[in-house]
Amino acid sequence: MSVVRVQGLNKEFVSNGTTVAAVHDLDLTLDRGEFVCLLGPSGCGKTTTLRAIAGLETPTSGTIEIAGQTVYSSATSTYVPPERRGLGMVFQSYAVWPHMTVAENVGFPLRHGVGKHDKSRHREINDRVARILEIMDCAHLSQRYPSELSGGQQQRVALARTLVYEPDLLLFDEPLSNLDAKLRERMRIELRELQQRLGFAALYVTHDREEALSLSDRILVMRDGVVVQAGTPEEIYEQPADVFVADFIGPVNLLPVSALRRTGNAIVAVTELGDITCADSAPVATDVGEASQSSVLIRPGSLRVGSTEAPGPNCWEARVENVTYFGEHVLYSLHVGNVRLTATVPACDRPRGDRVFVTAAADTCRVVRGRVEGHSAQAVSESATVAAPV
Repeated sequence: MSVVRVQGLNKEFVSNGTTVAAVHDLDLTLDRGEFVCLLGPSGCGKTTTLRAIAGLETPTSGTIEIAGQTVYSSATSTYVPPERRGLGMVFQSYAVWPHMTVAENVGFPLRHGVGKHDKSRHREINDRVARILEIMDCAHLSQRYPSELSGGQQQRVALARTLVYEPDLLLFDEPLSNLDAKLRERMRIELRELQQRLGFAALYVTHDREEALSLSDRILVMRDGVVVQAGTPEEIYEQPADVFVADFIGPVNLLPVSALRRTGNAIVAVTELGDITCADSAPVATDVGEASQSSVLIRPGSLRVGSTEAPGPNCWEARVENVTYFGEHVLYSLHVGNVRLTATVPACDRPRGDRVFVTAAADTCRVVRGRVEGHSAQAVSESATVAAPV
């Protein structure tokens, strides 16, 4: 059963007399117990979408349903306020009351409107607060104040305050962005385990690819107010729809294509490196016009670096231009003629200036829509990426 169903959502703002489409004709479904991430750069419309579902933004048009109830419809002028939508929301800022203890912060939403003489209701609230603090591993912090807590503990308190409602739907607006890298990684694991244990549906906004890949059942990649690709983390990473998705979801080498042809069960792309044999994972047009709007994608971790030439296609002699040590792996910057490739390999000793052979297995090379002009095959920023129409 769908907990959230969004159809034809549009949100426009007027800036300096110009109408700007923040979200354009967006469709979204979120099933019970599912974890979905909205992923994209700043200004792509992901937070606007989240706030529209929460009732904090009024859409220009479209329909939003939560648990089968229409909470917004431009066609029928329906609008249900946030407090009646039966959801919880965790913001980027912790927003905990500094003058209240942890237990008081968590129980505050439940105590609102409860009379001080209603003892049975207060006992019920105390029991619910104690239960959620136990789940969040915060029971030992119940009498502390926010100033006595770490950032990770304050984030747990903010999450507990939302979960004490026992909602079926939780919305997250980049809740881990204020934490340091190590704590953010641990909180991702804890949040995913908690969501799976309690079974609530989660819609999570982030611009962090690692968060999206590690948390999600599905990812919706957004750009300029539009969902450009939706799928599982594996589908998004391994089969990106275009160069924008490929570049945003992780480090990548992209090579502009000048021609394409089929050879048996493979696709051969003509690039600055010569012919590259690629996996035939999807229909690819082979006419010149289509080829000129395509690129070959090779992930740095798919490249193999060795001292001897490998038999078969997709092997090039290269010069080691730079070596960056990361402990468990090494990042090589390689020059193959005028083309620059990056390769991630297990730690080994290939000094700068060394001559090596770099190999890419055909099933790790893919042809995607869009291209990056220039001699560098290394991934570039969004502003330098020219994508073909989706």
